[in-house]
Amino acid sequence: MDDELWDVTDAAGIPLGITHRRGDPGLPSGQYHVVSSVCAVREDGRVLISQRAAVKDFALEWEFAAGSALAGETSREAAARELREETGLRASSASLVFVGRCLERSALFDLYVAHDVDPRTLMLDPDEVAASQWVTLDDVRARYRSDFAGPWVARLDAMWPDLVAAVRGDRAAP
Repeated sequence: MDDELWDVTDAAGIPLGITHRRGDPGLPSGQYHVVSSVCAVREDGRVLISQRAAVKDFALEWEFAAGSALAGETSREAAARELREETGLRASSASLVFVGRCLERSALFDLYVAHDVDPRTLMLDPDEVAASQWVTLDDVRARYRSDFAGPWVARLDAMWPDLVAAVRGDRAAP
């Protein structure tokens, strides 16, 4: 979206009452926008990873569905929307299990888990996703440092134990 607007927050995620247009020069130090991601889990425990489209940054590298929260949208709402837009999979924002947040240079990166998605509804958006795979957590652990988009290494290093617990159902949605 060329006219995509993001709410600008402080490091704690508190909105500052201003927006930032995607593609405009970067945010000043101390200002952030929310990026939300979802690790979709099938009934058998396999998780969906997607390969970024060839035209995107980090082309043909792997990730979980992710994207920026739009102005007025909560992190959970953004996560559910990104999952639906990129993969066709549906999860209600209320059902998402929060895994954690990483503070990045200009983003607050939130990771969620969506349980029991219906894999029959998988329909990739070719503008966003080149391919997808249902894999085990062991597969993700073995691949994320080499096959995933660069920012994912630090994210998964920081959140791995909590992601594993959430995928296995050891945590309830807050």
